[in-house]
Amino acid sequence: MDDGDGFEAFVAVETPRLLRVAYGLTGNPHDAWDLVQESLVRVGVRWRRLHDQNPGGYAQTVLVRLDVDRHRRRRRETPSDRAVVADRPVELDAPIDPALVAALAVLPARQRAAVVLRTVEDLDHAAIAERLGCSAPTARTHLRRGLARLRDLLAAADTDAEEEVRPRA
Repeated sequence: MDDGDGFEAFVAVETPRLLRVAYGLTGNPHDAWDLVQESLVRVGVRWRRLHDQNPGGYAQTVLVRLDVDRHRRRRRETPSDRAVVADRPVELDAPIDPALVAALAVLPARQRAAVVLRTVEDLDHAAIAERLGCSAPTARTHLRRGLARLRDLLAAADTDAEEEVRPRA
């Protein structure tokens, strides 16, 4: 790949957007960066076929599906007690509320992906379905259930926060 085909420009433009979506999916900037890098590698391998189509949509689809696969693998893996130390911190261009990230982490992978794609990327049901690899009604169901659960979680967090602030009698 040479720069004449526009891949480097694509990476420069799409990386911040993909990183926001990935952070919403993972809740961890380092895992988000890993997802973005793997997505960009897969786009780069197919760049000659994708560059004149919708490479941004393809990258986002790959990113979402990689995250769903990551959750499937985690359920089968045994966690290690070794901590990974990063060389340098990953920085997002726009911060996301930590309470929202914590609530998103509780949702199942497909619900979380649907909510993030709708709220962060403002995608419609058809585009969400395409990225999740399901039908539009299934994507709507994931989104509806995810948003309902998210509202419940955030309302419970607000109630807990209010109780902590109230003076004890």
